[in-house]
Amino acid sequence: MTIKMIAIDINGTLLNEKNELAPATIAAVQAATAKGIKVVLCTGRPLTGVQPYLDALELSGDDQYAITYNGSVSQTVSGKMMTNHSLSYNDFIDLEALARKLQVHFQIETPDYIYTPNKDISAYTIAESMLVKMLIRYRAVGEISRDLTISKAMFVDHKDIIDRVNDEIPQEFRDRFYVVQSTPFFVEIMNKQASKGNTLGELATKLGFTADDVMAIGDQGNDLTMIEYAGLGVAMGNAIDEVKKAAQVTTLTNVEDGVAAAIHKYVLD
Repeated sequence: MTIKMIAIDINGTLLNEKNELAPATIAAVQAATAKGIKVVLCTGRPLTGVQPYLDALELSGDDQYAITYNGSVSQTVSGKMMTNHSLSYNDFIDLEALARKLQVHFQIETPDYIYTPNKDISAYTIAESMLVKMLIRYRAVGEISRDLTISKAMFVDHKDIIDRVNDEIPQEFRDRFYVVQSTPFFVEIMNKQASKGNTLGELATKLGFTADDVMAIGDQGNDLTMIEYAGLGVAMGNAIDEVKKAAQVTTLTNVEDGVAAAIHKYVLD
């Protein structure tokens, strides 16, 4: 197996326990790209939230790629769209109504803004805004335009509320959408065709690669599909049990530069 593409999650994987890029990780990624290997950052964030890491890793132009919004979008790092699996206005209406029924804060993310119909804006919406460098717009449901491109919807709240909500989402919604808990505070809802694994496969095919050419590295439930897709699925040492069970191998934790270790062991060396 010769690895031609490396898909890497960001939080808990690419970044260390301080949410920083370690020098060893930067060096390993740059060594891989110097060999012509495509390094694709795969994240729930929009491109604005990925840009600082792309800059640090010196990934730029229309021949480098990122998978954003947990697989709703794949694009070049300069912003050219490759694939787009968005939600419809009717999806928004149904999901917002479900959020009110479940008594949980709700938001949607578009390429430009975070929108929330909650006048009492959740602290986790504010934290997400700061993390991904995207402004928040409060809009009543009737003020949301039918023409918005909705990349994903999110239930956002305290951990105990999210745990309850995750158990109470009706099966019909799970059948209709791709639903995944990405952090203790977020349940993300996307187009059924959107997942890191599905979109990674679509991008790989467009670039002439097969699953056997791909190594994927992750730690959380939203990384599971890409770990399962890749010819070499790598779980971080700090990954949840489901990811470790699905992966072929486990690397070191993000505290121990696990991404760098995996790139050296399975690609560079």
